[in-house]
Amino acid sequence: MSNLKLSLAMGNYDRTRAIVDGRVQIDGVDPVPMLMSPEEMFFRAFRHEAFDISEISLSSYSISVARGNPHYVAIPVFLSRAFRHTSVYIRTDKGIETPQDLKGKRIGIAEYQLSANVWVRGILEEEYGVKPSDIIWVRGGMDTPGRPEKIKVQLPDNIRMEEAPVGSTLNGMLEAGEIDGFVGPRWPRCFAERHPHVGRLFADSIATAEAYFEKTRIFPIMHVLGVRRSLAEEYPFLPAALLKAFTQSKLLAEEALSDTSATKVTMPFVEDNLNRVHALMGDDPWSYGVGGNAHVLNKFLDYHASQGLSPRRVEIEELFHPSTLEAYSL
Repeated sequence: MSNLKLSLAMGNYDRTRAIVDGRVQIDGVDPVPMLMSPEEMFFRAFRHEAFDISEISLSSYSISVARGNPHYVAIPVFLSRAFRHTSVYIRTDKGIETPQDLKGKRIGIAEYQLSANVWVRGILEEEYGVKPSDIIWVRGGMDTPGRPEKIKVQLPDNIRMEEAPVGSTLNGMLEAGEIDGFVGPRWPRCFAERHPHVGRLFADSIATAEAYFEKTRIFPIMHVLGVRRSLAEEYPFLPAALLKAFTQSKLLAEEALSDTSATKVTMPFVEDNLNRVHALMGDDPWSYGVGGNAHVLNKFLDYHASQGLSPRRVEIEELFHPSTLEAYSL
């Protein structure tokens, strides 16, 4: 039997590069890699089922599972993870000094359902007592006016949502002081350009995230790998083959980072930061598989349901293909 020729959409990461350049082979598959931004990839995957295999939003996927119409089935390959304490931006001239000061403020978001935003809302409520209903949310495009939710969502009645004015962008509104802050995985352009009145809610976001991890042992998951459900049914070897290959690719990336003979990425102090991460999070901080990540996934699914994005609380076993829930050993 010849290998399957399958489209593969994902971000351009060190942890997937060995699959793109062929150093790691997916058993039985000749992939056609396409490297894309999350915005394009997720829109095409969830609106048009455009790819055979795709990196997908954990939040949008959980919505589709809860509704009973998922076109993909997930593999516990967590291509994007991030501590989202870095993702809350504020106008520093609006009297916002603590998370509690966000109550009653108008905060911009690109999409309510973004995985990053689920985590931020959950952390604000659980750690700081700020409920999603305490904030006025303003939805719009960051740099281009207008942005639809990739999957239509029905929000709880107590959520106050406004659309950004026609022709306005969230970056422009934040820059002009027309909104009080912004939450999202991408930093707003005016923050990157060092606007004098735009900063982060958590001034030392790294220290805040480290304290959060020490307390919860949670490294938030944003994206998973999805394979077209019909393909997984027709070729039952495929999900486990993907988990195996992506795990091998990540190991190669981690080995390269640990090689201190010459810095592998264009960033000073990488090796020192790697040692700091290992001291805090152990030898496998970016782990794949369900076993070591069940507490992270359960927390996300709790947040997702409590925020009204899922019409019911989804269970971990519903997300992932059965063949990827356990692995063989020698």
